Amino acid sequence: MLARHQARFVVLVFVALSFAVLPAFSQTSEGTGKLKIHVSPKQAYVFVDGKAIREGDQSIRLTAGPHEVGVDNYGYTPKTQKVQISAGETTDLDVTLQRFGDQVAGPFGDIEFKGDPRAAVLLNGTTPAYFVGHVDEFNWNWIWHQRLLVNPGTYQVMVTREGNTIWEGPVTVKAGQQVTVYLDRNGATKTKEWAKGNTIGPQPRFHAGIASATVPVAPVTAQLTAQPTNLTCGQSANLNWTSANAVDTTITNLGEVATTGDGSVTPTRTMTYQITAKGPGGEVTKIVDVDVNSQPTATVSLSEPEVHYHKVGDKVVQDDSTTLNWSASNADNVTITPLGSEPTSGSQTIEAQPTQTNPGPVDERVSYTIEASNACGGTATQTASLHIVGSIDPPPSINLASLFYPTNYPTMRHPKVGLVRSQQQTLVQIAKHFKNYQQYNEDARLMIVGHTDTRKSQEYNMALSERRADLVKNYLVSNGIAADEIQTRAVGKEQELPVKEVEKLQMKDPQKPEKGMMRSTKVTWLAYNRRVDVILEPTGQQSALVYPNDAPDSRILWEASEPSLKKVEMAAKAPIAAGSLHAGLTNNK
Repeated sequence: MLARHQARFVVLVFVALSFAVLPAFSQTSEGTGKLKIHVSPKQAYVFVDGKAIREGDQSIRLTAGPHEVGVDNYGYTPKTQKVQISAGETTDLDVTLQRFGDQVAGPFGDIEFKGDPRAAVLLNGTTPAYFVGHVDEFNWNWIWHQRLLVNPGTYQVMVTREGNTIWEGPVTVKAGQQVTVYLDRNGATKTKEWAKGNTIGPQPRFHAGIASATVPVAPVTAQLTAQPTNLTCGQSANLNWTSANAVDTTITNLGEVATTGDGSVTPTRTMTYQITAKGPGGEVTKIVDVDVNSQPTATVSLSEPEVHYHKVGDKVVQDDSTTLNWSASNADNVTITPLGSEPTSGSQTIEAQPTQTNPGPVDERVSYTIEASNACGGTATQTASLHIVGSIDPPPSINLASLFYPTNYPTMRHPKVGLVRSQQQTLVQIAKHFKNYQQYNEDARLMIVGHTDTRKSQEYNMALSERRADLVKNYLVSNGIAADEIQTRAVGKEQELPVKEVEKLQMKDPQKPEKGMMRSTKVTWLAYNRRVDVILEPTGQQSALVYPNDAPDSRILWEASEPSLKKVEMAAKAPIAAGSLHAGLTNNK
């Protein structure tokens, strides 16, 4: 009778195992393909994109695209790889795991599960690295033994499949006890004595028969040492550590580390370093203290405690310098305000750089404070003061405007006549601006270019434009500009302004001409070409082409016919009303 029941049981187990190897996903849909995977050992468990699927050989339908496939079996080195799934196609994958790890010694307790047989069991973590087996390996303990053996302790258990958590919670196991977790009853547990757990010898990390399985979970161990353990500031200690059966190993201030290694640390204060090793078999911490003790000293001084500073516009004319010297001992950190972090000793050239930006006298003091510190919390501070004196002057303006002449002036008989009063005043302002500008730029020069209108011969006009340029130069020299700082060029009528450009210039001029001067476009065009342009070198700045419509003598400059000598001489001596100065000087920047 017993033999009949045993035979019937064998059949039922065989049927159950047959169902256990069915493919994980059988539904079909567009945009998917199959992953046909073969694993060794056959009990190995498959994870896809971090989600527990099931154990053994199987076909899995996945969306087309890249996937991460992991194969795990406790006691073996896991493998994870990228797999590209193509729509409507089957991708074959063979994975063979290699055994890993020594035997595990007791005493043991046993954890048994009742419920979802395909679900993965994870201890003390949520990633595949904490996988110890699946429920079907730990749910039977009669005739065939299926055991999850653990050392005494409390384990955080997670049972999961296809991205869903079947159950999770703590399970406490004592030596010589068996704890059964009922997954279908919300994790209810039942504990019974299991004396064999106190006497069972060391076990291989994974052993499976036809219907049996034994998985002893290795406990986590860790060690941490430091040499030396007593330091002065700036000294280093060497940390040496090792851990076994750990998935994650971290050390205070170092973060995640390899399971075994060493590294140099330079603490800035007394430190307690702690290693934490965590794996399916539990969590272990070890600590080591490293003491640090020191008292720093510091000095700082300036070779010249007072410097001078002078700035004109954007150009620094005078910028004295001094040397800052400093040193510190028994310090691992030196900061000099306002320089920042510096070596423990050194020197640096300091130029006068006041914080003031507005024009005016400069009288500032800048403090250079050295602060040396060490890990013990001791500090040393000293200050040197720099006195900055001088001034900031506004930038000079250099405004240029073209000059205009009456028809045919200056003449050969009267080469010094032709600059009417408004144009003289314009030249006075140009000279003043240029001399101020030279303080800012000593390389500045002026180029005077004479022009004529189109009437008469080229030979006549070249001579006329030369007289015009020379008269402007001489006037500027009489107003204090050195002759060798002015060059002249005569172009005659070769570079005429087009009529359209003259019309545009007249439209832009805020001072409109008299009504009588607006009737003839040609006369206005001729007037614009009877001029001298002023060019600032080496910048190439051109004088503004603004006709003096607002000047009292604008008509004599505009008329196409040659005015009498007496009329021009009177226009050169006539007083000019305040505010009627050539607009080009105030508008040209």
